[in-house]
Amino acid sequence: MYDGIKLFLTIVGYFFIAYLIGYSTFLFLSVIVGSLDLYKRNRQEKFKSILPTDYYLPISIIVPAHNEEITVVDTVRSLLALDYHSYEIIVVDDGSSDATSEVLAEAFDMHVVHRPIRRRIECRREERVYETSAQKVPLTLIRKENGGKADALNMGINASTFPYFICMDADSVLQYDSLRRIAQPVLEDGKVVAVGGIVRISNDVELENGRVKRYRLPRSILAFMQVLEYDRSFLASRILFDRFNGSLIISGAFGLFKKDTVIAVGGYDNKTMGEDMELVVKLHEYCTINGIDYAIRYATDAICWTQVPERLRDLCKQRKRWYLGLFQSMYKHRIMFCNYRFGAVSYVSYLYFLIYELLSPFIEVFGVFTMVLAWWCDLINVPFMLLFFLIYAVFGGVLTLTAFFSRIYTADLSVSFRDGMKAVCLCLFELELLRFILAWVRCTAFVGYKKEKLNWGRIERRKIDLK
Repeated sequence: MYDGIKLFLTIVGYFFIAYLIGYSTFLFLSVIVGSLDLYKRNRQEKFKSILPTDYYLPISIIVPAHNEEITVVDTVRSLLALDYHSYEIIVVDDGSSDATSEVLAEAFDMHVVHRPIRRRIECRREERVYETSAQKVPLTLIRKENGGKADALNMGINASTFPYFICMDADSVLQYDSLRRIAQPVLEDGKVVAVGGIVRISNDVELENGRVKRYRLPRSILAFMQVLEYDRSFLASRILFDRFNGSLIISGAFGLFKKDTVIAVGGYDNKTMGEDMELVVKLHEYCTINGIDYAIRYATDAICWTQVPERLRDLCKQRKRWYLGLFQSMYKHRIMFCNYRFGAVSYVSYLYFLIYELLSPFIEVFGVFTMVLAWWCDLINVPFMLLFFLIYAVFGGVLTLTAFFSRIYTADLSVSFRDGMKAVCLCLFELELLRFILAWVRCTAFVGYKKEKLNWGRIERRKIDLK
């Protein structure tokens, strides 16, 4: 019995060494590539403008909203202040039980109109349509039956008039130049069907007309740790995957899509919780199977500012939904698993998300249990184990701080000495504490998930700090 446990723990030990080396190597390469890419683009921006100022890609901005009366007016005001000319704004109120539609209609002098909406994608019926001509760009509000975020987005696509659309959240703010920057990959390459922007955390940041008036890192420790996590995630894997057209996720908070292609694949899937990832994976599958030359890009300088949860309970609810959406997307499109037709998307992107995103919480929790078993059986060198994890934590912390300070520098922002030291101290807690808490949350995500299938996943909001 003892020899069997010893053999089992030995095999598990070799597996975890390979697992950690694989993840660390990928993280190292992706952060280095991402940092170099940001520095290169930052230097280029100092010598030339990104686009001719007299040419604009027509874009429809779709804002799905459900019980967002606190933030939706500020969000629309920020959109009206964008440094862009050819766009429209469509807010879709998905059966809110608060005064989302009323406060929006009153704030922008909107009136009910009789406007038929052609359903090129299936969605719930509209109840009322509001419009106004008093703003610098067309502004439309659609009040519809509750059907979930994906259904609201499909309604917005049906109502849009331009060939490209952007989806964004009702608690988010686009930076003043974000439309010009996210449109750049499409103007450079006509085969681009989707572009992802970068999402930055707005908690305690002061914004004025889409510009950062005062950059402060969140006072909330939980939100601060999410800043480190977001910067590492966006700088690391997404820039590296962009090099070989391998991006599988475009954040639902900010993404640009070619409307005809999205309609061809059936729009957003209202049966999944991760409609943003599912759409991107579906675009890969559709274009590859049908022999369409396409590209899905990532614009590192197109910025959307969004709120993140400041309560652990809200964060756990959010990450639970994200994980279920990941599972549903990967299972639905499992044809991409080790399929030569999809090339690097299959053998690199899909495998990475399978091993280090979908299975990682179970692997990490299992690792903790095996360490406890090894300690109980006196088969572990505790000092060596602690040293190993300390080295791994310091390595991960250095990469996290590299991503964090690279993003600060290349975005022409500055942080106080206090915030810089706070980042140094909290990076280890984010890696070793928050990561394992969220790993457990993801392991238990399937408990009761059917009851929350179309739930919007509410978290506590506060007014956006627009001066």
